[in-house]
Amino acid sequence: MATLSYLMLMSLDGFIEDEGGNFDWAAPDDEVHAFINDLVRPAGTHLYGRRMYETMSAWEDVSNILSPPQANQDSGALAQAAQDFAELWQAADKIVYSSTLQTVSTRRTRLEGAFHPGAVEALKQSLDHDILIGGPAIAAEAFKAGLVDQCDLFVAPVSVGGGKPALPPGLRLDFELVEQRRFEGGFVYLRYRTRV
Repeated sequence: MATLSYLMLMSLDGFIEDEGGNFDWAAPDDEVHAFINDLVRPAGTHLYGRRMYETMSAWEDVSNILSPPQANQDSGALAQAAQDFAELWQAADKIVYSSTLQTVSTRRTRLEGAFHPGAVEALKQSLDHDILIGGPAIAAEAFKAGLVDQCDLFVAPVSVGGGKPALPPGLRLDFELVEQRRFEGGFVYLRYRTRV
């Protein structure tokens, strides 16, 4: 059975973007990016809501992500980590849940009109690779249905004061800390297993 993981970069005060919709403060350095790549590698399927998909679809062409000097470099740890992530993202199957999106712009992507917990449970039962879920709105649906097995949270050394919360408000969730790591740039990685 596949493991369903919620992977998210967040501020110290628990937000994935600030009140203005900005998340540039969460940009990972090369050390964090390489670590994220290793977490993403076993996941052959990614689940997204519309907004997270539209953000992540930039990885279909890594030149959208790298600034011109980085895109032209053949070396550089950050450029290499970004290229590696782009290849992992492009190789994964993606399912986008949206009632407003009409088409998808990336390869290996399927559009579903709504999130159906039973279909995701069947997907978990049928796959031999892990599943990532990205975006707090769609993850909230999976948390409510008891489908999320673990959280991979990267806490940035910044407090943004408000915005979009990483975890669903109004929902009690219990976790067990199973792994942690501190990075040179101040990020902290926390892996929590969900408790039933």
